Amino acid sequence: MKARILSLLLLCAGTAFAQQPWTLQDCIDYAQQHNIQVQKNRISEQRGEVTLWQDKGALFPSLSFTTGHSVGYRPFTEVLNVVQGDQVTSTRSNVTYQGNYGLNANVTLWNGGINYKNIQAQKLQNRIAALTTEQSELTIQEQIAQLYVQIMYTKEAKKVNEQLLGTAQSQYDRGVEMMKQGQMARADVVQLEAQLSSAQYAVVNSETQLANYKRQLKALLELDLDTAFDVAGNLPTDEQVLAVVPSAQEAYAKALETRPEIKSAELSIEAADMQLNIAKRGYLPTIGASASLGSTQTSGSQKAWGEQMKTNLNMSAGLNLSVPIFDGRRNASNVKTAKLQQLSSKLDLQDRKNTLSSTIEQYWLNANSGQQNYIAAKTRVKSQEASYELLNEQFQNGLKSTVDVLQGRDNVISAEQDMLQSKYMALLNIQLLKFYTGEKIEL
Repeated sequence: MKARILSLLLLCAGTAFAQQPWTLQDCIDYAQQHNIQVQKNRISEQRGEVTLWQDKGALFPSLSFTTGHSVGYRPFTEVLNVVQGDQVTSTRSNVTYQGNYGLNANVTLWNGGINYKNIQAQKLQNRIAALTTEQSELTIQEQIAQLYVQIMYTKEAKKVNEQLLGTAQSQYDRGVEMMKQGQMARADVVQLEAQLSSAQYAVVNSETQLANYKRQLKALLELDLDTAFDVAGNLPTDEQVLAVVPSAQEAYAKALETRPEIKSAELSIEAADMQLNIAKRGYLPTIGASASLGSTQTSGSQKAWGEQMKTNLNMSAGLNLSVPIFDGRRNASNVKTAKLQQLSSKLDLQDRKNTLSSTIEQYWLNANSGQQNYIAAKTRVKSQEASYELLNEQFQNGLKSTVDVLQGRDNVISAEQDMLQSKYMALLNIQLLKFYTGEKIEL
C-alpha cells in the first residue's frame, strides 16, 4: 500500500514517474483523477448539490429591503407675502426631496406540496448524477484495460516479428552466399529478399500499431505529447488465460445488482414518477402570506427626518390565495409530458438491460472461444516451429527450395499470431466478464 501511494505521488509530480512503465492500476488511478469526462461528471454532481440547496431555500420566507429617492422641481410656486396689511403675491422655484423605505416579506404557506416534492426529486437527480460519474469511471477502466491488453499483445507480436526478421535476414545472407557459389539461382535470392522486406515491414507495422495504441491510452489519461509512456504488464500465464470463466447467466445476474447504468435507469423511473406527481399538483391552489413595513420623509416638511419617519410609519400583512382556472394548458401539458417521460424511462431501463445482456454474452463467447483457440494454437505453434526448423536446416544444406522455406515461415507466423491473439483475447474477456460482476481487473 505504501509503495502504491508513493508511486501515485510521483505520478502526480510528473516527469520522474512518467519515465517509468505504468501498471494497469497506475493507469486506472490516474485516469479517475485526471480524465476530463470524469471531472465534468463530478462537476455535474456539485451542480446538483447547489440546486438542492436552492430548492430547500424555497421553503423559507423571502425578505427584501426597498428604498426610493426622488427630487421634485416646481418652478412657479406662488408665495403670499403681507406688507402692512396689503397682500403681495410672488412666485419662486422650489426643489424638494422625497425618500421612502420599506421591508417586504413573502412566504408560500402551501402550494400543493410542490416545494417538498422538488427537494425529493432533486435528491433523486443527485443520486443519478453520482451513478453517472461511477459509470464513467467504470467505462474508463474498461477502455484502459482493452488498450492495455492491446499494447501487451502488440509488444509480444513485435518480438515474434523481430525473431522472424532475424531468421529472414539469415536466410537472405545464406542465399546470397550460395548464389555466389553457383548453388542458388538469382530468382530464388530475389524471393528471399522479398521475404526479408516483408519481415521488415511486419516489424515496422508492429511498431506503428504499438505507438498508436499508446497514443490512445495516453489520450484517456490526458497525458500530453511530450510525456514518455510505456506499460509494465507481465506476460500472462496459462493459469490466467485458462482460468474458469463465469457463466453468462451468473455474470448478468450480478451485473444487474451492481452496474451503475442499471441503478441509474431504475432511479430515472422513480424520478419520472415524481415529476408526474409534481405536475398533477399544479392544479392545486397556492396560499401565501406577505407583510411589509415602510415609511417616507420629504424635505418640504418642517418636521425633522426622524419625526417624519415615525409619523409616516406604516405596516401591513395579508394572505394570498391563487386558484388556477385557465392557464393556457400549461398544467395539462406538464402532466402529459411527465407521462411520456415515464414511458421513456421504462424503455430506457429495458434497453440498458438488453445492452448489458448482449455485452456480457459477447464477452463470455469471446472468453470461451479464446481459451479453446489458445489450446489448439499452442499445439500448432510447436509443430510449425519444429517443421520450420527442419526446413531451414535443410535449406541451409541445399536440400529444400526457397518456396518450401517461405511456406514454412508463413505457417509459423500464422500460428504465432493466432496463439497470441487467442491468448490475449481470452485474458481480456475473462477479466472484463469478472469486471461486470463487480470484481477488479487484474492483468
